[in-house]
Amino acid sequence: MQTIACGLLCSNAAALPAKTNGYIRVDCYGGLNQMRRDLCDGVGVARLLNATLVLPKFEVAAYWNESSGFTDVFDVDYFIQQLKGFIEVVKELPAEIASREPVRVDCSKRKGQFDYVETVLPSLLKHRYISITPAMSQRRDRFPLYGKAALCQACYSALRLTSALEKKSTELLEAIPKPFLALHLRFEPDMVAYSQCEYDGLSHSSMEAIDASRGERKPWTGETARVWRSRGKCPLTPNETAFILQSLSIPTNTHIYLAAGDGIMELEGLTSVYTNVVTKSSLLSGEDFKTMHGNTKAALDYYVSINSDAYVATYFGNMDKMVAAMRAYKGLYKTLFLSRKAFADFTSQGLKGKELMEALRKAHRDDYVMGRGSALPDCFCDFQL
Repeated sequence: MQTIACGLLCSNAAALPAKTNGYIRVDCYGGLNQMRRDLCDGVGVARLLNATLVLPKFEVAAYWNESSGFTDVFDVDYFIQQLKGFIEVVKELPAEIASREPVRVDCSKRKGQFDYVETVLPSLLKHRYISITPAMSQRRDRFPLYGKAALCQACYSALRLTSALEKKSTELLEAIPKPFLALHLRFEPDMVAYSQCEYDGLSHSSMEAIDASRGERKPWTGETARVWRSRGKCPLTPNETAFILQSLSIPTNTHIYLAAGDGIMELEGLTSVYTNVVTKSSLLSGEDFKTMHGNTKAALDYYVSINSDAYVATYFGNMDKMVAAMRAYKGLYKTLFLSRKAFADFTSQGLKGKELMEALRKAHRDDYVMGRGSALPDCFCDFQL
């Protein structure tokens, strides 16, 4: 008997039907945690439609320095075993459909409620083998309990790293001085360009990198820029992050693991204040680490973050939601999301120095969230299958 965490009702879910309606492959895009989210949602969708899940496809993306797939990151046999009774997962397709590509069914974001039974099931029944990328606009709260149970089982219990990757993650975790704070800092050129925010005082090289990433996304100006920043839409700089950490009385000699890629700009704004900052690149130097790609490197950050003494995020993206939810599931509640909105509000009022620090301290006083975030909010009571 398996025990998982799910919400709403703690009762037995519907048994898995004897006959499948067809096969679904989940096509995952973006960074590792976006793909993890899509995969978990895809497991729920497969159960909702009584479909058999084909091992997911992680898209190759030069943008993410990525060529590693699902089997490079996660233990496939463990994934299949953990989902028994929730959905059926296969490594290979039946001979009659194995030679053809799945029919792509569009689940792109759209207005209103997206209903998989109405929209996707007819194609599944007709073609027997389809591929989807779950819609971000879906409403998980409309899933029946057995659909939520499958989704939660996938996210919290079924995704274990490969033995080689878990060994490397453990090596990294052991190398970090204890206790330590994991900091997920987002201030890459593409991130700033996407935000359409402008900053004063950045270096010439940072400004050039941001301009090169902007494309058609020109920065907001005038009153629009002010309103945009006041809504907390602008990423915190490393210098602003260090200032907020100091306002929270986090000692400047705190050991900090920087859970981020290699493209963070203005990093000296943090490291000049917090001098005990380490990264995976500074702690791992073996040839096996040098050959890692985006997904496997992101898996290291995820592993360290969910096992850190405290986790602080300057954003609320896919990684932050997944890490926060997993930390809550594991009973690790020292999780904090820094408030970009509070920082923007107080600085726009002209607050500086000690006055600004005190205002930020008060703004974050009640924000040590339980970690549930908005990743999988219905996954927090015992449910037996």
